[in-house]
Amino acid sequence: ARREIEEGGGRAFPVLADATDHESVARAFGRIRSELGDPQVLVYNAGAFQPGGILEIEPERFDYCFRANCAGAFYCAREVLPAMAGAGRGTIILTGATASLRGSARFAALAVGKFGLRALAQSMAREFGPQGVHVAHVVIDGQIDTPRVRAMQPDRETHTMLSPGAIAETYWRLHVQDPTAWTLELDLRPAVERF
Repeated sequence: ARREIEEGGGRAFPVLADATDHESVARAFGRIRSELGDPQVLVYNAGAFQPGGILEIEPERFDYCFRANCAGAFYCAREVLPAMAGAGRGTIILTGATASLRGSARFAALAVGKFGLRALAQSMAREFGPQGVHVAHVVIDGQIDTPRVRAMQPDRETHTMLSPGAIAETYWRLHVQDPTAWTLELDLRPAVERF
């Protein structure tokens, strides 16, 4: 991704952080601010999934999934919100999943965090929207067409998966959306996805 950004004339500054550790997140954003200034956009797309029944998932793994799926977004938002609110502008997009809307058997470790992420988006939007910060929660309903998915399912037809480019275009439109008609939540899925 860095090469693509730089080849397109942009500037990329990769910074590693553990989204489940608030101190690691704070250090990463300190580096970002010192190199690039205050972010105008935050897209939180980190996540963790541990399939299994309630009695099968170890408590430590459940806690980790919650931190990756929800708490990490809270940690990141706390790093960007002061400057965004102070400037009266900014965009925070939190990437959810179908599990944001319903918990399925054997999906508790994902659903609990994604439900929480959705609630965090709603609370942040109500608190910071009046200060000029657009917060949106996007439900991704289906598999994204990535090299990893392609390797696992080489015969899967392209039209049955979400296009990363189409998702990025939607996120861009959320960022430039007129503040008189902001979106808090939307869902994206392939036309053939059953829901």
